[in-house]
Amino acid sequence: MPLTENIISILNLLVETVANIQLNSIEFGRLSITGLKYLLSIAYENETRFATQEYEVFRYSAILAAKQVSDDVCRNLMERLPTLEQIENSIEVENKPLIDHQKVTKELEPLVKYIDFKRIKTHILANFIEPLGIIPTEIVRSAYRNIELLSNFSLSDFRGKAINDYVWDETACGSKLIIKDNGKIVQTIKVSSYRHQSVRAKITLGNRGIFEWDVIIEKACSYSWVGICASENFNYENPAENQSTVWVLGSCGYVCNSGISIDYCSPFGDGTKITVHLDMNKRTCSFTINGTKYREVSEWNLPSKLHPVVVLRYPGRFQIQAQKLQFI
Repeated sequence: MPLTENIISILNLLVETVANIQLNSIEFGRLSITGLKYLLSIAYENETRFATQEYEVFRYSAILAAKQVSDDVCRNLMERLPTLEQIENSIEVENKPLIDHQKVTKELEPLVKYIDFKRIKTHILANFIEPLGIIPTEIVRSAYRNIELLSNFSLSDFRGKAINDYVWDETACGSKLIIKDNGKIVQTIKVSSYRHQSVRAKITLGNRGIFEWDVIIEKACSYSWVGICASENFNYENPAENQSTVWVLGSCGYVCNSGISIDYCSPFGDGTKITVHLDMNKRTCSFTINGTKYREVSEWNLPSKLHPVVVLRYPGRFQIQAQKLQFI
C-alpha cells in the first residue's frame, strides 16, 4: 500500500527523533530488525546526522541480530563487542569467531549495507569486528581500502552531513525556558521567583574533533552560565554549576564543575559574546570573551560525548550560533 504524505512525514520525524538520541539508550527489543533497517536506510540515503558513532551503530545492530538467534549468542557477542568507552580503556577480548556466527550473519544481513564501515577506526575493525566472522570479507576489505584512500582527509565517526548549525533542544530544556527563532534563542518566562534552569543544544559533540560555537548574551541575568554538559545524568530543572555532568563559565568570571569554582576571567554582562573552544581530541575546553582568548581549563576531566549548554534565569535571553565545525 503506497504511503501518504502524512505517514511519510511522521516516519521522517520518527527517524529524526531517533537519530538525535544515543542508540545505546534504546533497550534491545524496543526496535525490531525491520524498524532499525528503516531507520538506518533513511538516514543513510538522506545523510541524516546521527548522535551515535558508527561503531556503536554497528554494535547495536549486531547485538540486535544476535538476540534473534539466542540469548546465549547475544551474551557472547556483547562480551566480544565492547563499547567505545571500554575500547578507549584498553579492554581486551577473545580474538576468535563468534559461536553460531553464520546465523548472526544471516540476521545482520539486512542491516549491513546501511552501516558505513569506513567511519570505524582501522584498529577497531581489525581487533573487534573482523574476528567475529559476521561481516562479509569484501565489505571489510572495502572499508580498509576506503580508509586508506581517505587517510589525508578528515572523516567523522558520526554518519551524515556535518552540522554547521547549532540550535537549542526543546526536549532537553528547563520548564521555565522558551525556545524561539527556529531554535537560535532561549529566554526565560517572567515569574516571581525560580532557580536557574538549563537547555542544551541538539548537536552531540563526539569523542574526536574540534568544535567552536558562539553564545551571545543578549540579556544577562544574575549568574549567567555558558559551557558544555554530558549526554546523561543532567537535571535541567536544577542549578547546573553544582552538577558533576556540567562544565560552565559564569558571568561572575569563574569556571565551575561539581561545585568547584576556579577564577578564570573578568565578570561580564549584557551583549557579551562568548566563543566556546572544545577540542575533543585532547578533551580540553577554553573560552574567548569579547575577542579575548583565555587559557584551557586543564582542571576539567571531560567525557567522550558532550552538548553545548547554557544556564539562566529571568530576565536572561541567550543566542547560539555556529562558528565552525571540524572533524580531525
